[in-house]
Amino acid sequence: MAAGQLTLGANLPELYDQAVILFAYACLFLISLAAATVLPLQSEAALVGLLLVDYSPWLLLLTASVGNILGSTINWMLGRAIERLGSRSWFPATGAMLDRAQQWYRRYGRWSLLLSWVPVIGDPLTVVAGVLRESLPVFLLLVTIAKIGRYLVLIAATLWFY
Repeated sequence: MAAGQLTLGANLPELYDQAVILFAYACLFLISLAAATVLPLQSEAALVGLLLVDYSPWLLLLTASVGNILGSTINWMLGRAIERLGSRSWFPATGAMLDRAQQWYRRYGRWSLLLSWVPVIGDPLTVVAGVLRESLPVFLLLVTIAKIGRYLVLIAATLWFY
């Protein structure tokens, strides 16, 4: 059984291997979710690492994308609640970050969400989308395109060069 491949009807050693595989996917999901906030995490490094040890590219794409999109959606929800939560120390964006993101968002509109994958500006853009009351369906569509596109390019480049 190759690393990253799940099978049914396994014996005890195979069950252990499958538990490790599931744990790796769960960790990638959590890292991807947290990385979509302003926490200094790199979901790309985790994804490439798992890809290089023969985990399924499609399952990695799905896992990382769902986690990252969910993290961005949490940012959007925080943006919707900024009046009540924005002054709290744990809030995931500083005033300066939000100001810069609002300038981008006001200048380029909802299309700026296609940059939600970009480090430094992407996370605040998702908060600002909530602050400025972007509709959830439009938000999810644009963020999904951006996040999946970024991971597809990363996976293709990794497989091409390795």
